[in-house]
Amino acid sequence: MPAAFAPGEKSVTLSAEETRHARDVLRLQPGDEVYLFDGAGKEFRCAVRGFDRGRAVLDLREEVEPARPESPLHLTLAIALLKGEKFDLVVQKATELGVQRIVPLDTERADVRLRNSEDSHKRVTRCRRIALEAAKQSGRAYVPEVTVPLTFEFLLAMSANEEEKSPQRVRLMFSERGGQSLSETSKNFVDQPTKIIAVVGPEGGWTDEEIETARAANWHIVTLGGRTLRAETAAIAIIALLQHNFGDLG
Repeated sequence: MPAAFAPGEKSVTLSAEETRHARDVLRLQPGDEVYLFDGAGKEFRCAVRGFDRGRAVLDLREEVEPARPESPLHLTLAIALLKGEKFDLVVQKATELGVQRIVPLDTERADVRLRNSEDSHKRVTRCRRIALEAAKQSGRAYVPEVTVPLTFEFLLAMSANEEEKSPQRVRLMFSERGGQSLSETSKNFVDQPTKIIAVVGPEGGWTDEEIETARAANWHIVTLGGRTLRAETAAIAIIALLQHNFGDLG
């Protein structure tokens, strides 16, 4: 993925990191053909022009169809902040499974508390880098958006505003109690959903107040099987279920 991909450009310069990968790992030479994606769903056939001042310059030859098209389901995963490697795993697997947007959430029982805006920025930067690497590994031309961490209350307000603009969006809160199965919940859908926002809580679960607040805001409360899953396991299983039922998985 290039550092900048302006419309109408005939060439593109890779970032320092991508240049090192192209030169030292892939061992590309001038004239070699490669495929680049812009992170927004477009893919291009290119040729290496050369390496200039530590940066690789590529000539754009033509736009091509991405090797792996995106899922027809526009899926947003909002998940409570988890400790380091657990959240990294969710971002990686969510990207591989075709999620379009990832929203870190600050909830009552979240495992992590952000100290300040600098801490938040570092976490988001790390997550975006993981999403980019996972997109490249899985062959996606689209890199999921990773937002800044939001409070649970702000997410509900934001989703209510989005509901006015996109009434077909389905909003699901996954909870260990107080809900119906996904199959039962699906019976309430008027049409096959093309946009879903799925919310997953922290290891300690949702508070009663959070569940009732979501229910009052017309969210569907969904409970999985009888086993208690870790938050990162639940997130991955939920994405797979939603992509299987409404997307392109299986």
